[in-house]
Amino acid sequence: MTVAKSILLFGFAALLEIGGAWLVWQGVREHRGWIWIGLGVAALGAYGFVATLQPDANFGRILAAYGGVFVAGSLVWAMAMDGFRPDRWDISGALLCLIGVGVIMYAPR
Repeated sequence: MTVAKSILLFGFAALLEIGGAWLVWQGVREHRGWIWIGLGVAALGAYGFVATLQPDANFGRILAAYGGVFVAGSLVWAMAMDGFRPDRWDISGALLCLIGVGVIMYAPR
């Protein structure tokens, strides 16, 4: 159950961080205004709290692993929200990152 909880927390953290950054981007770059920026900043702040809920107690390990989740999640977000179509190298890179997440977080110790 701990691995499942960890994976769910990584997914929720990705939603908050990527979504928050996207909202700030929309507010600034697409001139959608301060409400979008404020919601983005709030989501980014919430991401910081969600990361602390990971079962592993090592900040560096969690943040390093989350980097791989962020890479893959960013591509998925861009596909869903911006119509981005990743090429085979984007997909290959994201899969390598997710393999790294698995090794960092879930390898036997």
